[in-house]
Amino acid sequence: MHVKNLIKGLSYVGEAEGKRQTYYVFRGDGFFLVVSFSKTKLNAGNFNIVDSEAVDYVRKHFRGKKAVTANDIVARAKRSRHVPSSLVALNILYVLVTLGDVKPDARREGPQLYFNFRVGRA
Repeated sequence: MHVKNLIKGLSYVGEAEGKRQTYYVFRGDGFFLVVSFSKTKLNAGNFNIVDSEAVDYVRKHFRGKKAVTANDIVARAKRSRHVPSSLVALNILYVLVTLGDVKPDARREGPQLYFNFRVGRA
């Protein structure tokens, strides 16, 4: 993807709270950009590009499911090319949080994040 196409026409979608960071999500043409800022280095951060088709795939296959982890998504999507790693799955979940399709399950403790999918939208 060309960098000029990446930043052209981005629109802010929202933010999602992780265990240690806030993730800011922007929508582009056919993708989402997930941005986080470093807590230790001023003016530094990371970004990840998430394909819109991957977001739709996860939304469709996990609709209505509870206590879903990034590893659950990777295991389910093994035969597709949409979710090759747990990092990609986690970024998809952050996008879905900002879109209102998923809510973090705060009742569960431990290092893993759990998410509950809404029953709506296919």
